[in-house]
Amino acid sequence: TWQELLKVMRTIDDRIVHELNTTVPTASFAGKIDASQTCKQLYESLMEAHASRDRVIKNCIAQTSSVVKQLREEREKNLDDLTLLKQLRKEQTKLKWMQSELNVEEVVNDRSWKVFNERCRIHFKPPKNE
Repeated sequence: TWQELLKVMRTIDDRIVHELNTTVPTASFAGKIDASQTCKQLYESLMEAHASRDRVIKNCIAQTSSVVKQLREEREKNLDDLTLLKQLRKEQTKLKWMQSELNVEEVVNDRSWKVFNERCRIHFKPPKNE
């Protein structure tokens, strides 16, 4: 299902956070390892993961929105059709849930960037345009 797909896609953030915590030293150990390459790779992985999840969620929202719009139009022509009403309600619920996933996504992303910045700010400076 859609929920399982998002869950799998979000494990990337968990792995990156874990990797940041285990491979990128804290400032007090910074001299013992060159973390800039690791931070650069993890930065690119996070950017890619966040962009692809954002695309998936927004595509699903767009598709479901058009289904809701279509069902609404059909419903206006057939006010007595209860099956149509049930279908419309189901799609509207799905749409609300998908929209709420954008908020979840923001929380997941913020957490990942917080760890990234804590671990990598002295090793790697992301490009300015992002």
